[in-house]
Parts: sequence; structure tokens; C-alpha cells
Amino acid sequence: MKKYIILTPEGKTTGPNRDVEINNLQVLGIVENVKNKDEAISKLLKENDWIFDAEFNVAEFILYELL
Repeated sequence: MKKYIILTPEGKTTGPNRDVEINNLQVLGIVENVKNKDEAISKLLKENDWIFDAEFNVAEFILYELL
């Protein structure tokens, strides 16, 4: 079974002083015990309703397999 970290370029991050917007990736989650990327996305979404509520675009997800 595999383990993935799932990131997105969507959303915004600000610096500690709130005056600076930072361009970076956000971690949506780490998913374990899946066979492939599709299963990882499915499991992430089933376990985290807030991702739909926040209107993240699944097509923007970036997945990396963790060893």
C-alpha cells in the first residue's frame, strides 16, 4: 500500500504581519494505505468534508508519493 501527500496551489497565505501575501502550496492532507493516486484523492475527500466546503478544485491537486 502507498502513502501520498496532497497539495494545492489554491488559497492564500499571509505573512505574520498580514501585510504580505505569500505564494506557496498548501498541504490538504496525507493519505495512507491506498493503491494509487485516484484512491488517495477519494479517501482524502471522504475524510475531509471541509475541502468541498472550501471549494478547492480537485483538478488542481498535486500528489507526491511518500516513501
